[in-house]
Amino acid sequence: MRVAVLLKDVPDLVEDLELDDSGQGLAVEVLSYVPSEWDDQALEEALLLKEAAGAEVWAVAIDTGDVDSMLYAAIAKGADGAVKLTGPFDRTLTGRQRARVLAGYLAEAGCDLVMTGVQAVDDLDGQVAGLLAGMLGWPHASVVREVSHAGGRVSFVQEYSGGRMAEFRAPTPLVLGLQAARKPPRYVPIARIRQVSRSAALTEVEAALPDAEPALAVRRLYRPEAQSHAVMWEGRAEDAAAAIVALLDEQHLRS
Repeated sequence: MRVAVLLKDVPDLVEDLELDDSGQGLAVEVLSYVPSEWDDQALEEALLLKEAAGAEVWAVAIDTGDVDSMLYAAIAKGADGAVKLTGPFDRTLTGRQRARVLAGYLAEAGCDLVMTGVQAVDDLDGQVAGLLAGMLGWPHASVVREVSHAGGRVSFVQEYSGGRMAEFRAPTPLVLGLQAARKPPRYVPIARIRQVSRSAALTEVEAALPDAEPALAVRRLYRPEAQSHAVMWEGRAEDAAAAIVALLDEQHLRS
């Protein structure tokens, strides 16, 4: 079974986020980027599937920036290879356009299973897996975990609100949006990634920029408003309790 794991990098939320001059988006050219945590979960689950069922795992990313290190890291972790989709792309590529580019490649790639993160922190749609499946005409499930393969079918657990879960078996080809892997994503040192970058080659496939897809229009982004600091009370517990009650009354928070 051949598995394609779709990867993307996203703004590093540990760093300060800068708005562009229009106030309608992030200043993507000055931000730091890291692999999407949900895509990292999808890669780990695919590697566990490889170890359990002998699947062939390929990492796939659209070249919207410096994605080489992310793809080499996937190989260092155990992926059999990596594909970089090249073209006139940049970080303004929407989720729907991203799905269109990926669908064009995957339709001819001969993959049995496509796995990607259930969402990404910079995606308003948050459903690239579902969009991709619709474009390919393949079955799809999102918010899944515990993926396995036996008897020509893929089994997985899908999570629902309220803590409910269901087990499914589905034929391939299939697209899954991963919520979490069975184990924490494996770590590889920088030295190992550099070694792989010298010994392994990325497969580059040229792709066309799709037309603009329907998308939500962002009217304005705002920086979070600064909140007041915590109030600390010292002294006897009775005095602190009385002060808390007085504050609740002042803020009209006590029923």
